[in-house]
Amino acid sequence: MKILYLTEWYPHRYDSMPGLFVRKHAAAAVRQGLDVCVLFLLKDEAVPSGVKMIEQTTDGITEQYVYYACSFFSAIRKGWQAVKNTWGMPDIVQLNVLTKNGLLAYWLKKRYGIPYILVEHWSGYLPENNSFKGGWHGKLMRQIAKEASVIMPVSQALENGMKAAGIRNDNWERIHNVVDDFFYEANTRMASPTNSPFRFLHVSCFDERSKNTQGIVQASAFLHGQRQDFEVHMIGTGPDFEASVRVAISLGIKDKVVFFDGEKAPYGVHSAMVESDCFVLFSRYENAPVVLSESMACGLPIIATRVGGIPEMVNPENGILVESENIEELAFAMNTMIDRARQFDKSKIQQMGECYSMQIVGTHLAETYEKYA
Repeated sequence: MKILYLTEWYPHRYDSMPGLFVRKHAAAAVRQGLDVCVLFLLKDEAVPSGVKMIEQTTDGITEQYVYYACSFFSAIRKGWQAVKNTWGMPDIVQLNVLTKNGLLAYWLKKRYGIPYILVEHWSGYLPENNSFKGGWHGKLMRQIAKEASVIMPVSQALENGMKAAGIRNDNWERIHNVVDDFFYEANTRMASPTNSPFRFLHVSCFDERSKNTQGIVQASAFLHGQRQDFEVHMIGTGPDFEASVRVAISLGIKDKVVFFDGEKAPYGVHSAMVESDCFVLFSRYENAPVVLSESMACGLPIIATRVGGIPEMVNPENGILVESENIEELAFAMNTMIDRARQFDKSKIQQMGECYSMQIVGTHLAETYEKYA
């Protein structure tokens, strides 16, 4: 079976991080013996001829990149022609995120009878974000969503937000994001070695609007005033990275309590999780954060905010939930975790994380394609 992926986000030549979850879905489908082609368009004014197309293969996935400085419609037409000529016609289309890419999925259904499913990741439907636009754009997106064979959001909270925004469809199913196999290969240390500081870990894109990394720094400083037997390691870069560093400097805890370890590849993130005692996420809004799935795969207990789809993932068996923006509550939860982390059953946390494995998610995708193709 041939599946065409249309996606708004995908790793590209300027940034290897966006849309990794889409590539992992594609890789999980390929592992099921399916033939997957990804068509990805990126606006790029540096393209002198208007369109530059690059075809490559990654983990068995055919990837057709279209970098364009011309109109979107001209670019997507040329991208589709390239896919059709070199890879062929799909049996079904997976539209990843409801955007103008959906116009191609809609056209393929009307022109050739090729069905499409919608896999949704965008947090804009959540009430904490509330970025979905109305008007003619919203009306068009609602029509594209209505024509999908099934809508598959990554959390129940996201489904609720989409329905509140007027997205209608007869079929809804949850789909999990994928965790790489190597996250399941080794458990975290059972507890901090004697005389070793308790280690908290945070991994994100350092976008203050959503991640509130500065709040983690502030909570760390608050807790440091009460005890000094812990460290907080923060992995990642992003638009508000330097601002978070400045907060840590102003509070006198940079490289003493809070350590900024920079961006790391997935293997580096896994190593950091194995070396840590607890994962911390203080987001203002989220859907189903992959870092929480990865933490669970490692058996790592979690502290996270009670927003979006996080309460669907974190419960008293694998972590502690706190209110968004409440720095004192976060510090209290961190204090509790230092004293009680041994009470969490790490092997049980790992079992809870098995639903995010490439094998299980890939099987779900394959069954969905078979059902609706």
